[in-house]
Amino acid sequence: MPGNPAGGSSIPTGAEAETTGAGVHDSLAAAWAARVARNPDARALSYFDGAMSARELDTASDALAAALEARGTGRGDRVGVYLQNVPQYALVLLALWKLGATALGLNPMYRRQELRRIVDDAGAVGVVCADTDAEETLDTLAGSTVRWLISTSALDYQSRNDPRVFPTTERAAPAPDGDLVALIGEFAGARPAPVPLNRDDIAFLTYTSGTTGPPKGAMNTHGNVLSVVTTCARWTGVSDGDVVLAVAPLFHITGAVVNAAISLLTDTTLVLAGRFHPEVALEAFAEHQVTFTIGSITAYNAIYELPQAGPEHFASVKTLYSGGAPIPPATVERFQERFGTYIHNGYGMTETTSAVIAVPPGRRAPVHPPSGTLSIGMPLPHLTARVVDPHGDPVPPGDQGELELSGPQVVPGYWGNPGATEQTMSGGRLRTGDVAVIDEQGWVYLVDRLKDQINVSGYKVWPREVEDALYEHPAVYEAAVVGEPDDYRGETVVAYVSLKSGLSLTQEELIVFARDRLAAYKCPRRIHFIADLPKTQTGKIRRAELRRAGVAE
Repeated sequence: MPGNPAGGSSIPTGAEAETTGAGVHDSLAAAWAARVARNPDARALSYFDGAMSARELDTASDALAAALEARGTGRGDRVGVYLQNVPQYALVLLALWKLGATALGLNPMYRRQELRRIVDDAGAVGVVCADTDAEETLDTLAGSTVRWLISTSALDYQSRNDPRVFPTTERAAPAPDGDLVALIGEFAGARPAPVPLNRDDIAFLTYTSGTTGPPKGAMNTHGNVLSVVTTCARWTGVSDGDVVLAVAPLFHITGAVVNAAISLLTDTTLVLAGRFHPEVALEAFAEHQVTFTIGSITAYNAIYELPQAGPEHFASVKTLYSGGAPIPPATVERFQERFGTYIHNGYGMTETTSAVIAVPPGRRAPVHPPSGTLSIGMPLPHLTARVVDPHGDPVPPGDQGELELSGPQVVPGYWGNPGATEQTMSGGRLRTGDVAVIDEQGWVYLVDRLKDQINVSGYKVWPREVEDALYEHPAVYEAAVVGEPDDYRGETVVAYVSLKSGLSLTQEELIVFARDRLAAYKCPRRIHFIADLPKTQTGKIRRAELRRAGVAE
């Protein structure tokens, strides 16, 4: 395991070359082709009672790629994937990789301006969405760069029609540019023209609030993804014959890479079950004999709350990982005591193409005595992690500072935003915005956050965006949004609001107002109405003071 060199909290672990598996290839398309050639008839995907072999996925994605190519989509084009965890997501990814196009991950919870803002910034040429969202999506994207909209039904590729997942079996009308499955049938047997790719081509454009400011598009290259797939597979022990359950949403970098890509590019089975539902996920563990997954601690907490959950559901599991939000030590202990399975901590960012620090399998994360924080693990191979002071100089082991990361996992920059790239990752060294400690043994602990960003179940929430939505209400005079600790979600969104003179408003009314404008996870769960918000002498609202007041309540 990596250790800490004398004289600083820097842990270089990239001595060995990537010489096996996905690491030897120059693109994700090449790595996928090699996987198919190794074992074409092995099961590659399961979806309730449906299944597809690697050969079937390859043939279907060839046809889809040809259909998209016929619509003028090619190398470098951005295509929005606006779907839940369904087989079509994997098919679209493979098709785009074969075309040399870029998958633009779009959270299906985004609505109207949230969606339009990202599509406009990325300059997407097309979008694949759920048929139930087609009408609203078409209206939202009118006048944008999007030239085509294809829809698909979550009912396809299975016949169980679980009512917990599918409230109706009635299909919505397809988008004007066609239904995805119908297009695959129309272009059956066709293949796209070969596209020469290299590790610098962009595989995913994944929007994040990053460490500062509004959402920015992190350019996750083929090389970035291949590096994480290779190192994570080795570190976590994912190998041929394993079964990977996609607990994390595929539109999130963790789901896209450590669930989907790691499974597609190794000889394993990817299990999909739509949007996360704790009862459905629990049953999937047992039905499909899942051996590995990574998900937010919120998902594990939801499973824990199910009275029918027992050790038998996790009998096939080799390793469980959690990332995206802090894990209280008591939560890990409670889960293992009941189910006999230890949840390994992990850490990554959109800018690091997902997981780059994790607890080694078979080891328990230590607790940082001064803060009581559970370690997020040790740096994975090929990553250099250091803790630096405000001047960028390394601090001694055990001292606090900002966590800085560098290596082949770190993206080359933000889409169309050189200023933010220079500010956040100058010289390829990513300033994470997290206050950390690295001890003498190489364990990394996050002990605080430098910025105001809120982390809800692994989703990043920027307070200004929520505040802007609240300000749209005619009764709101001032608003400030902070994150407060939450045992279930990691953090929860809390708003402090003052009202205009003579006007009244209830918490319930304002929450409903916000839900019409924001994704559900961004909406405040509590709203405090106060006469005046605390401010600096220059009029800036003191979020830190509000946060402290909320914790003290």
